[in-house]
Amino acid sequence: MTKSPVTKSEQLLRIDDHDFTMRPGFGGPAIPVGVDVQVESLDTISEVDMDFTMTLYLRHYWKDERLSFPSTNNQSMTFDSRLVRKIWVPDMFFVHSKRSFIHDTTTDNVMLRVYPDGNVLYSLRITVTSMCNMDLSRFPLDTQTCSLEIESYAYTDDDLMLYWKKGNDSLKTDDRISLSQFLIQKFHTTTKLAFYSSTGWYNRLYIHFTLRRHIFFFLLQTYFPATLMVMLSWVSFWIDRRAVPARVPLGITTVLTMSTIITGVNASMPRVSYIKAVDVYLWVSFVFVFLSVIEYAAVNYLTTVQERKERKLRDQLPCTCGISHPDPMIMNASYSDIDVNATGNYSMPETRNKQERTLAQLVFGDGQGRGPMKTSWGYMSMWIDTHAIDKYSRVIFPGAYTLFNIIYWSIYS
Repeated sequence: MTKSPVTKSEQLLRIDDHDFTMRPGFGGPAIPVGVDVQVESLDTISEVDMDFTMTLYLRHYWKDERLSFPSTNNQSMTFDSRLVRKIWVPDMFFVHSKRSFIHDTTTDNVMLRVYPDGNVLYSLRITVTSMCNMDLSRFPLDTQTCSLEIESYAYTDDDLMLYWKKGNDSLKTDDRISLSQFLIQKFHTTTKLAFYSSTGWYNRLYIHFTLRRHIFFFLLQTYFPATLMVMLSWVSFWIDRRAVPARVPLGITTVLTMSTIITGVNASMPRVSYIKAVDVYLWVSFVFVFLSVIEYAAVNYLTTVQERKERKLRDQLPCTCGISHPDPMIMNASYSDIDVNATGNYSMPETRNKQERTLAQLVFGDGQGRGPMKTSWGYMSMWIDTHAIDKYSRVIFPGAYTLFNIIYWSIYS
């Protein structure tokens, strides 16, 4: 078998003289591996998938005396990914990651720098998609904290001690990082121990970042349209209660529009089992719109009942069909000067609603032209005001919705 040629750099580092399948200092204390991270971009935050995507530079620092070499000027040597495959490097992985890859354009974005005393810098450019458990109970007025977790896969804390090289200063971010829906409030780092029942304890590094959601988009797309639909449903309180073709389509249109808004919001959200803040606002608004339709149903029913009673009362009034050429003065005296409730068997009940209607007296043969028309009926019921329920609804509905908004925004904002 032919032996692959050895480069001058490999001869200088004595790659073939050591077994790099073993960690440095095997059998001794744990090898310390320092880590620092520079976040290049925070690409996407997905509420549906409960994850985030981040591109970063991950750098490792450790000392491997097997890689030390003589140098007169103390200059380091830099290598690419080809030498990385021949020496020992920490086996870092991202806990709870869904997808990750090392960039390879135009070549693998891997850098290895070796110093004469054996210190090693190992840097990679990685894009990782990791899980982020979000609490959406206050959505879209929420603040989320996500974490990227780094850990050795094979080496426990007895073999490898993982730590942030400069504490919180080990994490650097690009000032130009921005997200369309979130404001990045802060980044910070922590270190903890993770225990696995079958393998033991491992050092784990955490990158925490806090995100506060921008509300303006949801105000324009959700809150303002819902509020306008509720206000539009109040217009029916000022429309004549007998104008069924006007009030019924208005109520149905607002109900269907609110249903469309609720469906559109839930389509872009995960199917969580708890109520979100936006759900509270939309469903309360939907209830207000629905109650405005129910209010008109009640008004229409009560109006129909009253008209039936009026029709029965008119049927009981005296008929003048058999009277020929009545004297105008006599008719005026008989229907103008006599109390309506004192007309014997033809008196009207005292329980009628005087606030909603009035009893108009039409005088036959009025020579002065005071009556706009002549009829054979002695009395005519004429509506002069809206229904009392509409009157109260004009005040109760806006007042209750305003109170709800005050309470809602004071709790969630």
